[in-house]
Amino acid sequence: MGKRFLRILDIGFRDYVSAWNLQEEYVLKRLCGSIPDVLILVEHPPVFTIGRAGTGEHIIAPQEVLEREGIKVYEINRGGDVTYHGPGQLVGYPILNLGEYDKDLHETVRKYEEVIIRLLAEYCIEAGRIEGLTGVWVGDEKIAAIGIGVRKWVTFHGFALNVNPNLEHFKLIVPCGIRDKGVTSMEKILKERVNWEGLKEKLIYHFVDVFEYDGLY
Repeated sequence: MGKRFLRILDIGFRDYVSAWNLQEEYVLKRLCGSIPDVLILVEHPPVFTIGRAGTGEHIIAPQEVLEREGIKVYEINRGGDVTYHGPGQLVGYPILNLGEYDKDLHETVRKYEEVIIRLLAEYCIEAGRIEGLTGVWVGDEKIAAIGIGVRKWVTFHGFALNVNPNLEHFKLIVPCGIRDKGVTSMEKILKERVNWEGLKEKLIYHFVDVFEYDGLY
């Protein structure tokens, strides 16, 4: 097997639909072999997304509240239930061709979790997993959500790390359909803001390490 490289595409603050369309474009390019694996990094305006296993009933806020808060709703083609994206949340969309090295979706999700667990350890945040549940947790509170899609073994969608989002927005839904767990953020735990550029650098380092890339393209 030849060397494997990862391309980073940091698109900054971007509306959900344009980032979704960009994923579709890059999935096609990855399927055709014209690009290496890609990690898209983005921050979104407020949005609720409903995955294939989800239901709109888990959005518990009335429409007038969503309109007041400027929150849009989309049904999308990833696994999982309802989740929130918004300012202060670092979202990653890995476009990976698992067919080239490891056709195991569950293992890929575990690796996403491992990247975030290692990243948080650098901030002295002890995070881990809860058996039977997807995502990264600090105690009984979720700090990172994960939802994956796949097309002919090329992944899309991905993970969302709560850095300093508006945690009140999570109260408008049943996050991931789980009623007996909470939601937290790095800012809430650390009681201070996190430097975004440093955070992204650490995330990229651990992503390259966990997925055993030879370097960045």
